Amino acid sequence: MKLKGDYHMHSKYSGDCKNEMEAVVKQAIEMGLSEIAITDHGPMHSGYGIKASQYPEMRAEIDALRQKYPQISILLGLEANLIGTAGEIDLTDTMQPLCDWLNVGYHFGSNLGRDMGLHIRNFLSKFSKRIYERAKKDNTMAMINAMRKHSIRMLTHPGAKGPVDIDAVARVAAETGTMLEINNSHGHLTVEEIKIAMQYDVVFVANSDAHRIERIGIVTDSIQRIVEAGLPTDRIYNLDDACV
Repeated sequence: MKLKGDYHMHSKYSGDCKNEMEAVVKQAIEMGLSEIAITDHGPMHSGYGIKASQYPEMRAEIDALRQKYPQISILLGLEANLIGTAGEIDLTDTMQPLCDWLNVGYHFGSNLGRDMGLHIRNFLSKFSKRIYERAKKDNTMAMINAMRKHSIRMLTHPGAKGPVDIDAVARVAAETGTMLEINNSHGHLTVEEIKIAMQYDVVFVANSDAHRIERIGIVTDSIQRIVEAGLPTDRIYNLDDACV
């Protein structure tokens, strides 16, 4: 299976990555990709997120790279954070018109001032069934409300950082046209989660979530899960059907 595009990767603007944007683009070209979205962490991700004030600088850099490398489509994205259960995200009003591709996901350490209880419950969910069910309810509510409030292209690694009701999430994703990620780095969606989600009219995306240059465009583990789940390749946004 040949990947056409990779819509989840990071650059030096994320606190957990050192990749220069131009190096990201050159590696994507080397991997034969026709389109990428550089999706650094949202500004409320403590220690990892971009500064909102940097986003115009990132936009200008992307625009310059588009001129220099016309053979690939380069999108300025964001991996925004879910903020609480009401469905808010950390894409600001000033950032929104600059953003080409919006991913949203739950991450530990986002919005610590308001969401500490949610982060604690997600951590403790590994040790208590009661807390697991409460965390799953909260995480699911956050994702559903976000999909209904915002124009989100894709949910990143749903279930990886905290439990979710994937049946409920997939049902609303089908209603809102939000794609679901099969993340190569985090193991979610799992095979069982793909089987549940594919009951609904959902489009899937296989992404690298690359934080290192050499991982861009690598989705070997994602494809293994796709094959095991029996997911038809025509339901995957960024696989080239002609090469399957």
